[in-house]
Amino acid sequence: MIARFRHVPRGAAILTGMTAPGPTPLHPAPGDAPSAAPSVAPNFITEIIERDLTSGRYPQVVTRFPPEPSGYAHLGHVFASFLDFQTAAQYGGRYHLRMDDTNPDLATQEYVDAIADDLKWLGWDWGDHFYYASDYFEQYYAYAEQLVRQGDAYVDSVSADEMARLRGDPRTPGTPSPYRDRTPAENLDLLRRMRACEFPDGSHVLRAKIDLASPNMKLRDPVLYRILRGEHYRQGSAWCIYPMYDFQHPLQDAIEGVTHSMCSLEFVDNRAIYDWLMERLGFEPRPHQYEFGRRGLEYTITSKRKLRRLIEGGFVNGWDDPRMPTLRAQRRLGVTPGAVRAFAAQIGVSRTNRTVDLAVYENAVREDLNHRAPRVMAVLDPVRVTVRGLESGTLSLPYWPFDVVAGSPDGLVGVPGGGRVRPEEAVRAVPIGPELYIEREDFNPAPPKGYKRLTPGGTVRLRGAGVIRADSFEADADGRVTHLHATLLGEDARAGGVIHWVDAAQGVPAEFRLYDRLFRVPNPEGEHEDDLEPEPDAHFDPDEAALEDDAAPVDAGFLRYLNPGSLRVTRGVVEPSVLGDPRDTRYQFERQGYFWRDPVDSREDALVFGRIITLKDTWGRAETKAEGRDQRAEGRGAKVEDARTKVDAGKAPALSPEQEADALRLSGLGAADADARTVARDPALLAFLAGAVPDATFGQVASWAVNDLAPGLRAGDVRVDAAALAPLAARVAAGDLSMRVARAALARAAQTGDAPLDVIEREGLDAGVSGDALARAVADALAAHPDRVEAYRAGKTALKGFFTGVVMRATGGKAEPHAVSDALDAALNTPA
Repeated sequence: MIARFRHVPRGAAILTGMTAPGPTPLHPAPGDAPSAAPSVAPNFITEIIERDLTSGRYPQVVTRFPPEPSGYAHLGHVFASFLDFQTAAQYGGRYHLRMDDTNPDLATQEYVDAIADDLKWLGWDWGDHFYYASDYFEQYYAYAEQLVRQGDAYVDSVSADEMARLRGDPRTPGTPSPYRDRTPAENLDLLRRMRACEFPDGSHVLRAKIDLASPNMKLRDPVLYRILRGEHYRQGSAWCIYPMYDFQHPLQDAIEGVTHSMCSLEFVDNRAIYDWLMERLGFEPRPHQYEFGRRGLEYTITSKRKLRRLIEGGFVNGWDDPRMPTLRAQRRLGVTPGAVRAFAAQIGVSRTNRTVDLAVYENAVREDLNHRAPRVMAVLDPVRVTVRGLESGTLSLPYWPFDVVAGSPDGLVGVPGGGRVRPEEAVRAVPIGPELYIEREDFNPAPPKGYKRLTPGGTVRLRGAGVIRADSFEADADGRVTHLHATLLGEDARAGGVIHWVDAAQGVPAEFRLYDRLFRVPNPEGEHEDDLEPEPDAHFDPDEAALEDDAAPVDAGFLRYLNPGSLRVTRGVVEPSVLGDPRDTRYQFERQGYFWRDPVDSREDALVFGRIITLKDTWGRAETKAEGRDQRAEGRGAKVEDARTKVDAGKAPALSPEQEADALRLSGLGAADADARTVARDPALLAFLAGAVPDATFGQVASWAVNDLAPGLRAGDVRVDAAALAPLAARVAAGDLSMRVARAALARAAQTGDAPLDVIEREGLDAGVSGDALARAVADALAAHPDRVEAYRAGKTALKGFFTGVVMRATGGKAEPHAVSDALDAALNTPA
């Protein structure tokens, strides 16, 4: 028998006393160390952790993040890694980084190093707790032999197609393999010969012997090991059998002492295998798996196989191409770790999957840069202007506009090069002379209506330098303006707008790379959403695809949605003040967006600036205009109630940015996505839930508000407060009250204003049934459905839910759910 233990590697230090980081300063100086990560908002997982710590179930919280090193870390990893790390940090716990490197075909040291480096850049600190799944191959194998000796695993020799056929389907129980009854001795011999590489790839697998009739397909004898010859980047050719994810992952959690193993919702059925292994191998204390709703991102692909396809096809220039969703690409783009952490904190933890608009991420980047990036001027598409009356000199212009300065909590602002100074000291010297460059789009010889920049005979104000009038212009044979002639009118002249400029004599030539979204549609996966990788990555599906080739061809349909304008390169000039600044300074080029020097290609004698993000959400404005055009086209000849907000017939109006923010916040508190969006649109519901308790009961309270109380709330007739519903929701969640009783109490409380639990006690709504009455109801339910009783006793234990419903209906919903469960267990598990 293998010793059961919690593994701590030699020299590993147990990290204790970790505390939640402090607040982020409003105006960090460029080059400052990354600011601390925001905290994880209360959610159902933090409720579980607090309960476990209070009860003494675990002395310390231990979490882990297990990426597969088959590519670079990407934005899809951010939320999961944030949840793992910050949860451990907030509760004084320990955080592990684990490389899930059990696939020799895909894992490489390059990917390991890149993932670790990017996560450290993000701000996560695992100390000595950096682990590799491949370091435990011997222990995994030893546990496999233990399962074989216990009769809990067997070597199967059918083909992959036959195995899939024998598994059955959700309506048909599986059929035992002809090899399922091999003796432990036979299985042990075959397993050892598998390890000794005596058999070809795919000829045998090791399967758990669990339940071929289980309604959970994952439990129908999942594969634990497969034969796969390959050179492992750490183990070389020492192994030719490799463990499957559902076998390796829970074992490593237990070995490392993980307490709360968090993963995304698609692994909810896999938890049954996790629990089965913990029970069969006797781990104590043992970890538990908890699933949270996955967060996708619009206009983005995070499947590493598809990202490799983009690289291999030359559609992008590598993993660090700033258009890619990898963290390495975001670093090169100029996004700060603080912005990424702020984005992760905004998403919120819930039990439902959700796709997040990419604008949420982009706005987090803008907000971070707005208080970080000093303002300077650059002209990206220059046209020369000769200004009569303008003499050469030097202006002293501020780095920061008034609104940003006014928002500084200490009255100071950051400057390039580091440090914080008084606003009047945050200035730079900007040369000016009679020859300037302005943006080509800032002059129009035939201006459209409403144009407020420079026109023939018109005026415009130069930023910080007075008003000029355009007197004449020159153009080439194609009509392209090549030179403007203007006159300086002074400071007091009237002007229709303000434009930026750069001195032609001293402006510094530069290349500008204007990055945009890589895809032009919100869901570039199209109809192939099932190709999306789970998060964290699970390279081996233990069920349907256990024996598939992980390097199978990638469906390339997503390529048709590439945005041809995702990169535009221009040549222009930037004011010379940037030459003395640190290379990592982020700037706001006035009216152009946020930029910084490309860390790979930019040199002092050949500046290259990449645009981090535009000043505003241009995609959102474009989509709004497009919707408006569609509505006008569809509404001709018909009455449209509200042409500004109505979208396709039968669909709810799109949320405004403020409503979208409310929906995200509500979802993060636990509300279902549909409920969150309904509440965000409805001021009455939103005002009501403002008083709700932000704990694990919030989702249920939100559901009642939307589905039970909405008409009364809109009419102003509901007298009960949202906070009073939390104890009621807690009783329902604990199984102490049926939903029928809860809703009856809720309806009375809405009318009277009394606390729902007081209504239940006063009116006896939860008066249970006697033990004899419950026993009769259970007996009657079993007698009325003998075929289902037989099926339950044959292994279809999910039928307990059916019998629970029959008994609850027979007792008018008054039976205590826990008592019903106990009574059914006793009756169903007693032989006839």
